[in-house]
Amino acid sequence: MRITGLGKRAAAVATAAVVASAIAAAPAAAHGKTKPLGTKSLASVLTADKKGFDHNGHDYDILTAAVQAVLKAKPSSPVKVLADGKTALTAFLPNDRAFELLVADLQKTKRLPSEKKAFTAVAGLGINTVESILLYHVVPGATIDRKAALKADGAKLTTAAGSTIKVDVYGPRWHKRIALIDADRSDRNPRVNRFDINKGNKQIAHGIDRVLRPIDLP
Repeated sequence: MRITGLGKRAAAVATAAVVASAIAAAPAAAHGKTKPLGTKSLASVLTADKKGFDHNGHDYDILTAAVQAVLKAKPSSPVKVLADGKTALTAFLPNDRAFELLVADLQKTKRLPSEKKAFTAVAGLGINTVESILLYHVVPGATIDRKAALKADGAKLTTAAGSTIKVDVYGPRWHKRIALIDADRSDRNPRVNRFDINKGNKQIAHGIDRVLRPIDLP
């Protein structure tokens, strides 16, 4: 499928859903046994790094720039939920290397672009496409921490894009890992490589090493 097909289909994806699967929703209460969950938003966590594009593939500069670009173009976008710390959600955050790999794949090259060039390429897909991709990484209505996620093998999580991703827990009992099965069947599934970003708050995130794809790409 060409990138133009990605834009047409992704732009038609529904806006934020307010419900997550029953399996995912339960962990939110577990945090609150000793004290209520905080209301620090994920947006405030992402924008705390003021350095911008750099050579560190393990942070989230491209993701942050993508969120800001969507909200600048569409202030009422459902993506703004990331700035509302009172709304419970779980987000999966692709690091900069994940976006570089996505762009290299779309451009059919083995050479990874710089962070700035990767962002430019992603933005070139169109603001509606970028918005839909971001929403595909957000599970609203549930605060899912690492402990709960490791017990959720096979769970289907309803994303803010209206479609689902599936949790795949694998590996030996003493070293369980998590992959997320997206709509793309021709590329390696993203793996969680960092847990519990913003833990203790209603909005929690986990870092992933690939971008979740809302459609099947060649």
